[in-house]
Amino acid sequence: ADKTPRHKIFFGARFELENDDGEVRAYRIVGPDETDAALSWISIDSPLARAALNKGIDAELEVELPTGMATFTVMSIEYEV
Repeated sequence: ADKTPRHKIFFGARFELENDDGEVRAYRIVGPDETDAALSWISIDSPLARAALNKGIDAELEVELPTGMATFTVMSIEYEV
């Protein structure tokens, strides 16, 4: 049986992040060979995915993006059944 806690972000999770401007975007953590910008599927190796791992709802994460430091809040987490 899958032992992944459903209240934290791990590989395969779909999650929504809100940025400092109040914009909410959804992402999914996938393997490096599965990334798809159109679907917002991000690599487990990406800075955003690494910052989000093991975070729960309402957690804040800081990520160094190409545009500089960004802060996000985790709004939702879900897993496909």
